[in-house]
Amino acid sequence: MHSNLVVLLALDVGAQRIGVAEANSIARIAHPLTTLAHSESIITDIAELIKKHDATMLVIGLPRGMQGQDTQQTQYVRDFVQKLQITISTPIFWQDEALTSRKAEEELTARKKPYKKGDIDALAATYILDDFLRDYNGAWA
Repeated sequence: MHSNLVVLLALDVGAQRIGVAEANSIARIAHPLTTLAHSESIITDIAELIKKHDATMLVIGLPRGMQGQDTQQTQYVRDFVQKLQITISTPIFWQDEALTSRKAEEELTARKKPYKKGDIDALAATYILDDFLRDYNGAWA
């Protein structure tokens, strides 16, 4: 493995599913990885994904209201990440996820191919990671 390689995973945390995307600091191209269904083992499942992909950073989409205010979903995601941090030591970065799910659904609809709700979640995670890579332009590396 390249010594300066930073592998990033992004999570789009929802009440039913968590979309996961991946990118690295060399290619800097985010792509959908998978969608995880919430279950008793969700924290362990994420920890295993981090280990399997040698992820060195985790980017979490932070949902906000249209005026940037916290919502019920914002608190849900913060609570979930607090539980996740008990199990993992990977550094976590927050990224605004405004309209990423809507944008993902529009893109998938435009492709005129069948898709599942999980596909929206994984693509939304990709947009979250794209935004993070653009906004921080390697400052995190």
